[in-house]
Amino acid sequence: MKRTTLLALLLPILVSGVIAGAQSSGTTGVGFAGLNVGAGLSIGLAAIGAGVAVGMAAAAGIGVLTERRDMFGTVLIFVAIGEGIAVYGILFAVLMIFVGK
Repeated sequence: MKRTTLLALLLPILVSGVIAGAQSSGTTGVGFAGLNVGAGLSIGLAAIGAGVAVGMAAAAGIGVLTERRDMFGTVLIFVAIGEGIAVYGILFAVLMIFVGK
C-alpha cells in the first residue's frame, strides 16, 4: 500500500480524535480522546499486520506441506507467531485505555 493511501486513510481518524478532544472540557478530555484514537489504531494496525503475516506464512506453509508432510508442526508454529501480532495490539490497547487514565 502506498504511503499516500495510508495517510489518506489515517488522517481523518487522527483529525477527528483531535477535534473531539479539543471540544472536551479540560485537559483530561484531550488526553482521553487521544488514548481512544491510539487504542483504536493499535488494534487496527496490528490486525492488518497479523493478516498479512498469517497470509504469507500460510501460503508458504501450504507449499512446504505439499512436499513434506512431517513439517506440519513447524508450519503451524510460524503461522501462530504471525497471529501473535494481533494479541500484542489488543494488549497495548487495553493498557492505554485502563492505565492511561
